[in-house]
Amino acid sequence: MRAGPRNLITDVSGLRVGNAQDERVRTGVSVLLGERAFTAAVSVMGGAPGTRETDLLAPDKIVQEVEAICLAGGSVYGLDACGGVVDGLRRMGRGYAVHGLHVPVVPGAIIFDLANGGDKGWDASPYPALGRAALEAAGPEFALGTAGAGYGATTANWKGGLGSASAVLDSGITVGALVVVNALGSVTVGDGPQFWAAPWELGAEFGGLGLPAAFPGDRDLRPGKQLGEATTIAIVATDAALTQAQAQRMATAAQDGMARAIVPSHTPFDGDLVFAVATGDRAMLDPVADPFIIGHAAACVLARAIARGVHAARAMPGDLQPAWSSRHG
Repeated sequence: MRAGPRNLITDVSGLRVGNAQDERVRTGVSVLLGERAFTAAVSVMGGAPGTRETDLLAPDKIVQEVEAICLAGGSVYGLDACGGVVDGLRRMGRGYAVHGLHVPVVPGAIIFDLANGGDKGWDASPYPALGRAALEAAGPEFALGTAGAGYGATTANWKGGLGSASAVLDSGITVGALVVVNALGSVTVGDGPQFWAAPWELGAEFGGLGLPAAFPGDRDLRPGKQLGEATTIAIVATDAALTQAQAQRMATAAQDGMARAIVPSHTPFDGDLVFAVATGDRAMLDPVADPFIIGHAAACVLARAIARGVHAARAMPGDLQPAWSSRHG
């Protein structure tokens, strides 16, 4: 397993990502767009999710493919970003043709970033415009850290951020991840520089620091956020030809990567979820072994992407939390 040429989710053929952010509000939106519609599924394991159109992604539902997936800040307000993406896609002629109209299906999820110090006193929600801007910015290269939907993200002890990573398997199949890290838990071992995801790091993509010689023992953890204020939302993607049921299994397996990289994760206070995307550009050679390996790779790639998101976050005036890079970079 090796990182793809960009070490981004866009190493999966046919996928692009766009970011848009509002510095004053301290929030943003990220959109994953396919060159054509793609198979999608979702796994929700957090206790406080905020989503749109996720019920459609169950394997027994009529919708099997979607045009894009939208990740946003803003809590319930951020769900409006999906509407901006839908409007932009309709103008592009994307979506299901129904009675002379195009109806794009755009599932989405949000994080809570309303308590990060930004100016939230808007007269009209900024999120539809941010969603449209992120869609229009979609391309193969995009910024990590303090960017897009991760612009205003926080964790237990560091600024959060937008992360991504990829892996090319021996079979030639590519797996990638995109994640907004806004967790109640910590991605580092205590306040030190080492990341919990270190065993899965490729090269020195988030510092190459390894793990500390000793780990903190059992301690009485207390949540640093209130119910519903913490969420890590992610997308794992592959160019393999997966059914929707297989994609859902990939999303479920990828949840292990979240648990490897964030301690604790999947709490009642988090809205943790993982979307899965399959573009279908590459046939699986072994229908038994390949889905197994893809699921393992998705977990590893997501763990790496989480660490990269916090590693890349940058300090800004007015921050309520330090950036990892300002202490250990």
